[in-house]
Amino acid sequence: MKILIAEDEPAFRRLLEEILVKWGYEVVVARDGNEAYQVLLSEDAPKLAILDWKMPGMEGVEICRKIRRDAGEFYTYIILLTSQQRDEDLVIGMEAGADDYIIKPFKHNELKVRLRAGRRIIELQDELLAAHKILYAKATHDSLTGLLNHEEILSILDKELARSGRDGVCASVIMVDIDHFKMVNDTYGHLAGDAVLRITAEKMHSMERSYDSIGRYGGEEFLIVLPECCLECAVAFAERLRSCISQDSMDTSEGLIPVTISLGVAVSGKEGRQDGHSLVKAADAALYKAKENGRNRVEVAA
Repeated sequence: MKILIAEDEPAFRRLLEEILVKWGYEVVVARDGNEAYQVLLSEDAPKLAILDWKMPGMEGVEICRKIRRDAGEFYTYIILLTSQQRDEDLVIGMEAGADDYIIKPFKHNELKVRLRAGRRIIELQDELLAAHKILYAKATHDSLTGLLNHEEILSILDKELARSGRDGVCASVIMVDIDHFKMVNDTYGHLAGDAVLRITAEKMHSMERSYDSIGRYGGEEFLIVLPECCLECAVAFAERLRSCISQDSMDTSEGLIPVTISLGVAVSGKEGRQDGHSLVKAADAALYKAKENGRNRVEVAA
């Protein structure tokens, strides 16, 4: 595990580094408080830190306060290294955000035990974050396709419309439906139908911009949210998507299955399309127009 040592006294810093390397830690060294603070703010910062209380630039206690104030997703376990022995000083350090402290000179075994406790806290924190991410993914994503689920894609649409309204830009949505999907299920079976849904989702996902969002709206229908995208651009994207899906049959366990999609496009800003419900309704009407006009085509909301 990576650990930061922040100590301005060279001999003591080298000794501490040698001990930690011997115990298997990957040591990052800072020679003053300012350097230590920058290390802890960096990408892939150490999750364990031993900070000297008294250092040039920024004292260990002040670093604790700043790190706790600006705490992000990941927790940094901080041990203060100090010659202070008054109870009131130690209370100050703990209230500043330190997790533990070691009084100089320290016993090697004491430091090892305290670091072991810190590692356990970090490991538990990582486990909690991993569990939270899994739960969040299950709550916001469709289990079959991996796309956003119905509730989440509509929530994102509302947020994008609010933002586009503030910024004075437009946003577009595309409603997508797999043509004759019931026939796919009836002819090839539901497992093949599930494969068609997954492959369609993968193809759509591969074409989206980093700030676009795609969700499974329900059944064989998908909703695509395109922020800062005018009608012309949205229609061009929809045509590329239609072509991508239809150009090659989908390889499933039941063989190659030809698939086409119908798409309805709507853009915000028009009268009556200031909210997500109205915009989706307009795109849905355009989608049904595409179906009525022969499917495997793109139609635009009137």
